[in-house]
Amino acid sequence: MTRWAMVADLRRCVGCQTCTAACKHANATPPEVQWRRVLDMETGEYPNVKRTFVPVGCMHCDDPPCMHVCPTTATKKRADGVVTIDYDLCIGCAYCAVACPYQARYKTDRASFAYGDAMKNEQSRFEERRLGVATKCTFCSERIDAGLEKGLTPGVHPAATPACVNACIAGALHFGDVEDPASNICVLLAENQHFRMHEELGTGPRFYYLWDKGQA
Repeated sequence: MTRWAMVADLRRCVGCQTCTAACKHANATPPEVQWRRVLDMETGEYPNVKRTFVPVGCMHCDDPPCMHVCPTTATKKRADGVVTIDYDLCIGCAYCAVACPYQARYKTDRASFAYGDAMKNEQSRFEERRLGVATKCTFCSERIDAGLEKGLTPGVHPAATPACVNACIAGALHFGDVEDPASNICVLLAENQHFRMHEELGTGPRFYYLWDKGQA
């Protein structure tokens, strides 16, 4: 069965925030909301210290804590593993935001725009139903679904691939089917050392990080 996942190569990420900008453009999220963020961290020990940039967002967990605490079943998990939010069922209690160990959920109570008034891009993508409810990264599921209907392969064809992956100038972000041994991301995971964030919590995050232990 197909299970979509994302891979970030921390050896290549330069912290340019282009993925963040692409996500905001694609989803017209408010200024304070970043479904795709990039953490700026220091790694190593003196005098061999360097900066490491870590893309983060919803991990689309196999066992998402956010889903278990939702009192209205607004948060669901699709058969392909994508964790979704039904805005019509969400009551804005924010239990999910508290339960998420990745700080990936947001709640916006009133509309706000980057320059006061909404720009054309924001106007065309603004969704009033996203006010007062939980929101987060969706893996650009609408692009995935539309692409599959056209016979495209997510992670291979840009039209079926999340906006952040398409925009990455360093080729650090990858997307594909983690259940397909021949997929692009499975090949990357097989050939490189990797880890998942807070894997010890048992959430089963489907966001993998490539990283050589010798670089730490």
